[in-house]
Amino acid sequence: MAKFLSLEEGVRKNLKTGNQVCFEGFTHLIPHASAHEVIRQKIGNLTIIRMTPDVIYDQLIGMGLVKKMIFSYAGNPGVGLLRRFRDSVENGWPNKIEIEEHSHSAMAHAYEAGAAGLPCAIFRGYMGAELRHVNPNIKTISCPFTGEELTAIPALKPDVAFIHAQKADEKGNVLIEGILGVQKEAVLASKRSVVTVEEIVDSLDCHPNATILPYWTLSTICHVPGGAHPSYARGYYKRDNASYIEWDKTASDRETFTNWMQVNVIEQSHKIFKNRVKNLKEDENE
Repeated sequence: MAKFLSLEEGVRKNLKTGNQVCFEGFTHLIPHASAHEVIRQKIGNLTIIRMTPDVIYDQLIGMGLVKKMIFSYAGNPGVGLLRRFRDSVENGWPNKIEIEEHSHSAMAHAYEAGAAGLPCAIFRGYMGAELRHVNPNIKTISCPFTGEELTAIPALKPDVAFIHAQKADEKGNVLIEGILGVQKEAVLASKRSVVTVEEIVDSLDCHPNATILPYWTLSTICHVPGGAHPSYARGYYKRDNASYIEWDKTASDRETFTNWMQVNVIEQSHKIFKNRVKNLKEDENE
């Protein structure tokens, strides 16, 4: 049953040290504000999970809050490397994280298996792939009906899923529109969930084919306008490409990174990012 809480309280009540946690969104609706609140609360020893981990995962790793990452393709979208991730893996700064790498397809199957309450995902894939040699969680099984060789990997069942969405109604139902990744599956696979939304409305008043997460699938809803910035929220603000380009330079040096995080995340509320979103909207109207 969904409860309406502040983001600070939502993170504190749902995420604990040592949890498995995912912050999902595919280019669109990435829950940046939630990750920043986790950093402010210094919740560490986390196993972080995500298809295409990007800037917020770079930040979590760089702040020393991560022990392991389960992922498919890591990168700063449209720019290049995740420099704090690479520094951790190659040089152990600020700590050396464990990694478990998969394909996009495998991650999607694993979330779906978790959402269905299954212990593993079974699919066609990884045939001849080198990942089998470095990831012991990629197994081969035979179909009991046809004898076909198939791949199996553990289902993903995070302790907490964080996503961002456009709207929640007063009953706690959530509407997601636009490009979707695995937000729905991540929420259904997780023990607890925190959804930040752009606005809370009396009624969702949406079309029949909209993606709705009903109130009984959610733990917490937080009203956080601009909560996806610098990614975008369809109908609210566009992608802040300049911020992604800026991050590459910021993350390339340890001291520059640490100072930026202190000033822009630890010492700031989400207000600074809401102001950037306001500027993006103003640019669109000019």
